[in-house]
Amino acid sequence: MKLIKKLCIIFLFIPITLLSQEKDVKKVLLVGNSFTYFWNMPQMVNAMAQLDNFPMEVRQSTVGGSTWEEHYNEKRGTKTRGLLNSEKWDYVVLQDHSLSTIEHLNRFNEYGEKLGDAIKNNGAKPYLMMTWAYLSNPLMQKVISKEYKELAKNMNIEAIPVGEIFMKARELRPDLNFYFDDKHPSSIGSYLIALVMYKALTGNSVHDIPNRLLSKDKDGEELILSFISNETGTFLRQLVDETEFKNKLVQK
Repeated sequence: MKLIKKLCIIFLFIPITLLSQEKDVKKVLLVGNSFTYFWNMPQMVNAMAQLDNFPMEVRQSTVGGSTWEEHYNEKRGTKTRGLLNSEKWDYVVLQDHSLSTIEHLNRFNEYGEKLGDAIKNNGAKPYLMMTWAYLSNPLMQKVISKEYKELAKNMNIEAIPVGEIFMKARELRPDLNFYFDDKHPSSIGSYLIALVMYKALTGNSVHDIPNRLLSKDKDGEELILSFISNETGTFLRQLVDETEFKNKLVQK
């Protein structure tokens, strides 16, 4: 009888132990500059994953105004190479300087491929995050889109079309201010970018993502990452949900 009781305790304990173990969390690193970190975009993507109970952790390696060449050669305090060598990642998303495709195309292609190789050597999958045109010159987008797509094709990877969706939103809703200045996104713009990144990374619908995204600081105090109007949020979420991505990057 005592043996039966012990066996029952063991079998009851196993499922509880398994359920209590941490899910297989996919680790994503966003590499870039202020186009990535403005208005807490990486933190917004993390907040969306938490709301969806999606097992993903997004971190960033960003320095304002930095290029892929600087990330690769560890200039200006960039830490990307160190992070690739010291930690295990599942996916690494690369965003270059906003003028690289226009003024430094050779550098853009060379260091995009070099970083891609370094990421693959880490055992991770690289992806590109397409940037957007400046407020003062929407004609930039044609070149930006072309070069990101061509590089992605040459690297046999995907380019997340953030810039194209950003510009489509700007065209459809000229009454909304998607820019903080001539190039950086406003809080609305960064919310849109986060929606695009979240759907591309997970394949999940963003229909139920709230207008207010929250986080907590190291002391447990609530932080508001994003707070936009319901009408604006509805438009942005519908725009992103209607966009078809070739492949979701992260598998559950």
